[in-house]
Amino acid sequence: MRTMEHLLSIIAALLYCSAISMIIPGLVQSTGIKIKLVFVLAALAITTHGWLLSDLILNPYGQNFSILNVASLISFIVCLTLSLAMLKTRLWFLLPVVYSFAVINLLAATFLPSTFLTHFDGKVELLLHITIALFAYSTLSIGALYALQLAWLDHKLKAKKALTINPNLPPLMMVERHLFKIILIGTLLLTATLLTGAIYIKEMFDPENAHKAVLSFIAWALYCILLWGHYRQGWRGKKVLWLSISGTTLLTLAYFGSRFVREIILN
Repeated sequence: MRTMEHLLSIIAALLYCSAISMIIPGLVQSTGIKIKLVFVLAALAITTHGWLLSDLILNPYGQNFSILNVASLISFIVCLTLSLAMLKTRLWFLLPVVYSFAVINLLAATFLPSTFLTHFDGKVELLLHITIALFAYSTLSIGALYALQLAWLDHKLKAKKALTINPNLPPLMMVERHLFKIILIGTLLLTATLLTGAIYIKEMFDPENAHKAVLSFIAWALYCILLWGHYRQGWRGKKVLWLSISGTTLLTLAYFGSRFVREIILN
């Protein structure tokens, strides 16, 4: 079984790297990118990645939701979402980033020891809460990537470097529109996460879990302020970037912080 997992991990990593190698020259040299070939490579990588995750997570004794498996699962969701969006939107600046993180996460999940068994049998509410939380975090992570891309494009334009000659880069206003739609969806999902947690997770406010709830709520408040500031006050630029990055950082600390110490450092 471990040999199969190692093989799937290496195959997925190579496919992701192949997709990256087809994108980078187009960004650097402003040449055409073979969209269909990149999509096929990405589809094969994501399929193999999903197959690997099913082997890593599904366990005869429960579901192995270790921190490394969850990180790889989030990378899978982000890669799947952006790869599908690739067909309609020029995401070439973001795809090498998310594919690189996917390679790191899936190799770590396969080759580094980490176990955290969860039992969802008869716990539909817990499964619902975790599913919404995963999609909320993935969506807001994509929002943070869009914010970084928006800041980079804005910097280049202000530096008077012509971006229009590179057909692989998206228009600034289109990136901004997509950014706020993504953050709005992610904030709604985060709201649902907090509500389902408060209703169904009795241990949510216990001392060992309270920091997760507090950090998640602060992140939710930041995203609400960001959306209010944009739609009511017209906020753009650095305010949006820092609020988006801060929100994602707080969510990362809420979920991964203590678990990283317990599962990786202490082990």
